[in-house]
Amino acid sequence: MQYFDFRSDTVTLPTDEMRHAMFDAVVGDDVYNDDPTVRALEEKSAQILGKEAALFVPSGTFGNQLAILTHTKRGDEVILGDACHILMHEVGAAAVISGVQLRQVSTINGSMPIKEIEKMIRTEDIHYPDTGLICIENAHSSGTVIKISEMKSIYEIAQKNHLPVHLDGARIFNAAQVLNVEVSELAKYADSIMFCLSKGLCAPIGSMLVGRKAFIDKARKNRKLMGGGLRQAGFLAAAGIVALDSMVPRLHEDHELAQYLAEKLTEIDGVDVLEDRLDINMVFCRIKLKINEDDFVKRLLMSGIKINGSENGEFRFVTNYWTPLKAVEQLVDNIKVIMEE
Repeated sequence: MQYFDFRSDTVTLPTDEMRHAMFDAVVGDDVYNDDPTVRALEEKSAQILGKEAALFVPSGTFGNQLAILTHTKRGDEVILGDACHILMHEVGAAAVISGVQLRQVSTINGSMPIKEIEKMIRTEDIHYPDTGLICIENAHSSGTVIKISEMKSIYEIAQKNHLPVHLDGARIFNAAQVLNVEVSELAKYADSIMFCLSKGLCAPIGSMLVGRKAFIDKARKNRKLMGGGLRQAGFLAAAGIVALDSMVPRLHEDHELAQYLAEKLTEIDGVDVLEDRLDINMVFCRIKLKINEDDFVKRLLMSGIKINGSENGEFRFVTNYWTPLKAVEQLVDNIKVIMEE
């Protein structure tokens, strides 16, 4: 049976162009900085984001945690949103790896109120931890894109207080598409940026950490400490280069397909699409099921559709390069049948 996978845009497979590039890649030992293909990917990533240097890392979580480790010292406090990926879906890694605590700002669809951030920056006091870092996320994993004006305001507050800003830009290219700007325009308002090559861009493995040269030099050593020093990584980097060249320009197609999916789901009784979170390639909705949720997921799987169960009462459907129009129609039709039974 052919399956269509709506669980995430991490499920993408490499394209034929990527497979050929991986086969032909010239490689070396990247721990010695001897892999020419990795170096080419790092130079390209830095140039696209308008930063001095970049570092290839195994995953998005690895990149975020490497940034926190490199920016902070043990016992620091990191300010971030209460629904961001670093807090919600990275296994408490900041406490384990960096020995920092996370101070949460209440958010609305990923947006952090500026005044709340200002309140949370610690003053000098013998009883207080030091504020070491502010983290933001754009595009946000809630399905929304944060305005450039908000990013600028946060960065200005950080600079005023001599704090670095890290941007979890796992889907930064999606955000740039929505805002109709170059991705470097978003990167201007962060000292370090992580972006994923394997979310929506179809590369099989890898993310990039980008920033100033001194920061990346320090992060390179920390990457080795964390076990992320890879050897002949150029086979993977080759796919990343193709991802940046070929996959970024077409991301708007995933957004448009998600919009179409949302429109079709709204026509089904009992399905409540969260229409204020439709900026990128994700559709969040609440479904008033008449059957057990596990049975609902299994029924869709039996019909060739893969989805995740709900989180906090919300289902998420994600479109990507490998999602054809017929997959969306098949998902909608099957949900409609289940809801009408």
